Amino acid sequence: MIIRKIQPQDNAAMAICIRLAITEFGMPKVGTAYEDPETDAMFEAYQGEREIYFVVEEDGEVVGGAGIKQLRDNKSNVCELQKMYFLPKTRGKGYGKLLFAKCLEVAKDFGYSQCYLESSPKFKAAIHIYELFGFKHLDKPLGSTGHYSCDVWMLKELKS
Repeated sequence: MIIRKIQPQDNAAMAICIRLAITEFGMPKVGTAYEDPETDAMFEAYQGEREIYFVVEEDGEVVGGAGIKQLRDNKSNVCELQKMYFLPKTRGKGYGKLLFAKCLEVAKDFGYSQCYLESSPKFKAAIHIYELFGFKHLDKPLGSTGHYSCDVWMLKELKS
């Protein structure tokens, strides 16, 4: 297993991974990453300053990924952990924790002071990991992600 920066040839595999997980967990297709225009162009969507998307590759196959990007429509120094999804066959192997830790470390290196994320109660295992990493639940969303079907909002202070 390796974690590496996304490449253009990874777009299709990540789009499948994201949409498969959303469908598998019974999430709405509207108001989630399922219909997000970035989902089909992940490489292109993470080429700006202070943003990155990582994929997890196992035996030459892209099996998951996650990214860090400035939180949209938020004037504070807050990044967002975005589009963290894995194929079913790779869940439970610890890859999520490794990828999550790498994303948080890069967020600190980029100089962000806080990291925000959105999820759903249907992703219980992921929310448990977020809590273990020190994320706190919020009463309402921050910024304007466009993912209005997500109803779990969490925030973590990033310390250097």
